[in-house]
Amino acid sequence: MFTEERQQKILESLRESGKVRVRDLSERFGVTDDCIRKDLKTLENAGSLKRIYGGALLSRDYTLNREVVQRRTVHTEEKKIIAAKAASLIRPGETLFLDVSTTNVLIAQNLAASGIKVRVVTNMIDILEELVKSPSITPIATGGRMHTSVNGFIGIEAAAAIRSYSFDQGFFGCCGIDATDSDYSLTTLGAEDGLTKRAALKASRHKYVLMEHQKFDSNECYKYAKLDDIDAVITDEEPNPEIRELIESVGVDII
Repeated sequence: MFTEERQQKILESLRESGKVRVRDLSERFGVTDDCIRKDLKTLENAGSLKRIYGGALLSRDYTLNREVVQRRTVHTEEKKIIAAKAASLIRPGETLFLDVSTTNVLIAQNLAASGIKVRVVTNMIDILEELVKSPSITPIATGGRMHTSVNGFIGIEAAAAIRSYSFDQGFFGCCGIDATDSDYSLTTLGAEDGLTKRAALKASRHKYVLMEHQKFDSNECYKYAKLDDIDAVITDEEPNPEIRELIESVGVDII
């Protein structure tokens, strides 16, 4: 079978199921895994698909300014599970960082309802609105340039303000892990959010990334940290064995 014909059939499979895996394709076409990876890279360069760990997804339009109000209605049950796990790690008297993340909004709700005494620094207005409901929580806004798309402060000014703090724990949103190169990078929607997350990661002693299980098969355009920069991934459901092995191979826990 010619290379072009094989690549066309890969695209046909993608259009049918939305996702393909390297191992399945190599068995189907009787070629090596490396051969399939080269096919996927060629198709990605042509804009036809997006590579992920172990396979590829059908190409889609990626909007850098996704409105927070839209994201809050997606995977809500999964986010509640993750938020409850994260909140259980928090101890009285700690100083926390909660970055721009709809799951972090739920963590803030859990903290406010619990009555726990903590100090919380955040760059998201939605989180501040939840925290002020509890007299035992000291909420602190990072300040900086306001971005209406995330209803919060991201970018150089926000990152500079964050560097003045030292956090016991930091909780970070993530759009997926880019495992198509050796970095195993954590990704987000854009540079300004990524720069802000990076500053807060460096200021945090314990670092947790929040990911619904659907995000293990996805990633976004900006790499803000390496996987081994964090302590653990908090998720609602066990990832597949391949992803689990990847995460644990760099010493990162799955909660």
